[in-house]
Amino acid sequence: MIASAAIYGCEGPELTLEERKFFRETRPFGFILFARNCDTPEQIRRLVQSLRADNPAALIFIDQEGGRVARLKPPHWPARPPAKRFGDLYAVDQDRGRETAYLCARLIAHDLNQLGINADCAPVLDVPAPGAHDIIGDRAYSTDPGTVIALGRAAIDGFLDGGVLPVIKHIPGHGRAMADSHLELPRVATGVEELSGRDFVTFRGLNHAAMAMTAHVVYEAVDAKRPATLSPRVVRQIIRGEIGFDGLLMTDDLSMGALTGSFTARTKSALLAGCDIVLHCNGRLDEMREIAGEVPPLSGHALRRAEAALSHLRAPAPLDIPRAEARLMELAGPIA
Repeated sequence: MIASAAIYGCEGPELTLEERKFFRETRPFGFILFARNCDTPEQIRRLVQSLRADNPAALIFIDQEGGRVARLKPPHWPARPPAKRFGDLYAVDQDRGRETAYLCARLIAHDLNQLGINADCAPVLDVPAPGAHDIIGDRAYSTDPGTVIALGRAAIDGFLDGGVLPVIKHIPGHGRAMADSHLELPRVATGVEELSGRDFVTFRGLNHAAMAMTAHVVYEAVDAKRPATLSPRVVRQIIRGEIGFDGLLMTDDLSMGALTGSFTARTKSALLAGCDIVLHCNGRLDEMREIAGEVPPLSGHALRRAEAALSHLRAPAPLDIPRAEARLMELAGPIA
């Protein structure tokens, strides 16, 4: 049975009977875990096993960037540096910056792989603009696009070497947003030429990535009415066209405050815009049922891209974990 074009969250640290039935019937492409789903390593392994019980090929996603966006935290998992730390190192010593970004991603991948999690919504390729909302902030490597490309490439390699698929975000760029899209819809009035010369550059430079997540941001110069996630113009002209990304395109969370309207309407609009997969994170079964009513099985280009993304999964390369941890500490310093 072909998976449906959706990624869903679940309510708590173990599946309810209703969730099991729903996931068995809908067979989503993947699942995403949040802090509410994560207690101990043993508990997460059991949850992952439950999620895959009727869907063995499902990807298990998480947001584990390091810094303030980390669903897995001490004492069970090490804290990792925010992306900006690597950008600061790169500005002084490019080799050191690249090695640190690679090692951090490689060690995060090890943490995830031990739990059965095989997809991470990272790295962030956004380029922050002066005065923008700090929702991106130190999650970004740098305000310099070239630095973001170099470190993003290193992180992608680290994740893949660790057996985890990275998801670049937030395409085509969240760095100018003056609002937090978790709460409200950001609007960007910057012209296309300037966006193309700065914001889109990082995604264009890493357009070979297997997966990307959209931005819930309105780019008025391209489509003044709809955020990128729901905009055929942004998806087709900018993401697929100018940026040249032909990987699997997933939405950011459809339950975020940036979007309005029913979940039926949000799902229809995202798929019509050209997104391959819709993402729903909050674990509310009533909302997921609305989405499931509109989500088709993967087919055509979306199925091709999904299969291409999955083909990047491989067994982790050998790594001396204690030595790698020590090297990361030596390069990046202690994590506050």
